[in-house]
Amino acid sequence: MTLAITTPELGNTVIGRWHRRLSSNPSAKRSHWRTKTIYFLAVAGLVESAPGAPLTWKSIVDAAQPRGSRSTFYEVAGAHARHPLIDDLIRDGRVDSIQLALVYQRNDAVAQLVDETKVWSYWPYRERLLAAFASAPRPPHAMEEALTRSLTAWAKRHPHLAAALEYTPPACAVEDLMVLMHGRVAAVRAAAVITERLRRTV
Repeated sequence: MTLAITTPELGNTVIGRWHRRLSSNPSAKRSHWRTKTIYFLAVAGLVESAPGAPLTWKSIVDAAQPRGSRSTFYEVAGAHARHPLIDDLIRDGRVDSIQLALVYQRNDAVAQLVDETKVWSYWPYRERLLAAFASAPRPPHAMEEALTRSLTAWAKRHPHLAAALEYTPPACAVEDLMVLMHGRVAAVRAAAVITERLRRTV
């Protein structure tokens, strides 16, 4: 018999800490999160409204409101961005985190921004999922099924964003699946599993 379990570690993942540190800090970092959000909104809007159009730093800057600029774009994306998600994974240093960083390592600033936009867009779904886990502990297989349902709901609401970058999933969902599997699945395999689920959904 499989015992129902809780997973408090889901509330303390590397990406979870990254999101919490930037989005809830009242210091200057919060201003940076507001800047990031402007560009996340621009990316999401462009991908959903014109899915076939090429996504470039200039098109994103033009769509950023109230006013985007090349300098602020490269503050939130690219090799010299401030507080990129990928850096937190590398700094964590654990094998799973390094594997996940390698899956999401991008040479292109626009692709890096799309990855972070997916995390930002999926985050409210993740919060509801974690709240459900906290209120009703369940066995691991049921938690994995709930994660799949959460991702499916997100993908149906944001189909073009979900399909961007060859259906690359939100990095936080890949990390969550790795946590639920207790280290029994590598990052590249977890990403591939979720990618296929998104591909079928969209």
